[in-house]
Amino acid sequence: MSPASRTNTPGAGERPPGQHDASPHGPRRSRTVVLAAGCFWCLDSLARRLAGVTAVRSVYTGGTGPAEYIAVCSGTTGHAEAVEITYEPDTLPTEVLLDVFFSCHDPTSLNRQGYDVGTQYRSAMFYADRTEREEFAEAVARVQAAYDRPIVTTLEPLGRVFEAEPEHQGFHLRRPDVGYCRVIIDPKVSALRQRYAPWLRDGALV
Repeated sequence: MSPASRTNTPGAGERPPGQHDASPHGPRRSRTVVLAAGCFWCLDSLARRLAGVTAVRSVYTGGTGPAEYIAVCSGTTGHAEAVEITYEPDTLPTEVLLDVFFSCHDPTSLNRQGYDVGTQYRSAMFYADRTEREEFAEAVARVQAAYDRPIVTTLEPLGRVFEAEPEHQGFHLRRPDVGYCRVIIDPKVSALRQRYAPWLRDGALV
């Protein structure tokens, strides 16, 4: 979303990068991934509707120095608007989550999603380690067949993650009346319900 249609607030606090969580007595039961698909309001809203997702937060990552809304919107910090998603792979397969990610935006559009233009709106997958990078690369290769143009989604190492301002968290759920939500996000939610009905939860994660 462009700066003109959002509220200016003070800077956001820094949080540690997302981590893989494992039980000391068994296989990993939850996992966290960080993905960027343009305005974070969109992916934030979709992720909250998926069964198995236990936490969602809109963040800034992929840039240098502290991140806050106005600085990121200037396009000079290198950060992307991203969404940190924690989920249970036994309930929501990673392949399904990544398919939702690719289908909710245009991964062939470089640094642009609709009217949102700039590197802060790039399509990106932030990997925590080599294994995750390989997994993301395989996902890109798998979905490339569905597109005539090359996918430009970047694979970037996950560095410092900054939580976005409070008003950006679960924005669509709290402000469905906003024009951007009605015109841009509502159709994506409808598409999610039609295509991924078996993977949806009752209601949305608040």
